[in-house]
Amino acid sequence: MKIGRTLLKITIVALLGCSLDGISQRAPDDLNLKERIQPLSPDGIFRDPDYFNWGASIIKGKDEKYHLFYSRWKRKYTFAGWLTFSEIARAVSDSPLGPWEYKETVLKGNGKGHWDEITAHNPKIKYFKGKYYLYYIATNFGGRPYTDQDLIATHGKSLNDTHRRWLRENQRTGVAVSNSIFGPWERTDKPLIEPSGPIGTLTVNPAIALGKDDKYYLIVKGDKPNESRFIRNQAIAISETAIGPFTMQATPVIDNLDTEDISLWYHEKNNTFYAIFHAHTYIGLMASHDGLNWRKAKNYEVTHKKIQLDKGSFLIPDRMERPFVFMENNQPTVLCLAIKEGDDSYTIFVPLKEE
Repeated sequence: MKIGRTLLKITIVALLGCSLDGISQRAPDDLNLKERIQPLSPDGIFRDPDYFNWGASIIKGKDEKYHLFYSRWKRKYTFAGWLTFSEIARAVSDSPLGPWEYKETVLKGNGKGHWDEITAHNPKIKYFKGKYYLYYIATNFGGRPYTDQDLIATHGKSLNDTHRRWLRENQRTGVAVSNSIFGPWERTDKPLIEPSGPIGTLTVNPAIALGKDDKYYLIVKGDKPNESRFIRNQAIAISETAIGPFTMQATPVIDNLDTEDISLWYHEKNNTFYAIFHAHTYIGLMASHDGLNWRKAKNYEVTHKKIQLDKGSFLIPDRMERPFVFMENNQPTVLCLAIKEGDDSYTIFVPLKEE
């Protein structure tokens, strides 16, 4: 009996030791972006008198400058022109907080006959294993002939309009690859992934990160299957390479509320994937230790639709979307947001206090 009790104690201690080792290797999910948000300065507002701009993805180049990839389209096409006339541009700054200077248009629609014949939109720029990857979305007219006037005629129309519905339903995610931040960019000849599993209709608004297992985790948005309401799901797909093939996973990242515009990164300090998104009235944060099983982060609400300015007043826009967190030295340093106020849209760069 004494030997039995001794063996039992040894077994329990061993099991507790294993459990504690596992806990110690998994750092707590203690990232709190809300507490780090600092007031927005004038240099952190990037707008163009001739173009709507929307969204931001920043990367630091080998030239020690910061490169911003963003969507833009001519104001003459109205804000609805994002679906038909958006292009991806690059701007440069000495600081990730701006001010930013436009340098070039990087991608436009690829021309008739391609999956991405119309527009290039919602970019995410990444550097993986010696190459730059520019993830983006685009659409096409389903093989039908069209003119610019046909595209303009869809502006302001609802999804009941046949042409507008085609354009939406043909949206997919792709990638262009380059050895240099300055290009040239080589596009893949087909989309990275088609709708399946937790999402239907379309695959858009890509967010991607490289995990510590050397696999690539891609989040894309689509319509929630078997749902009569207009709700979008966020799905996760995995690949051995940055250009696919990606395998869609059965369990969604988010499927219980309508969300948009996820950005994704792997936080080495916490051994955690984070996905930041907007849910119309606020910016939220999801977390996962394995990239597959997601939950609300401990500090879930990042900010409501209100940003303090450095003069003490507040920016309270009509829309605040496309959140992106810029990481430097494994620290979140900038929160980028797309802003719509009346008939204007621009991007802001909010400083995040160091831990």
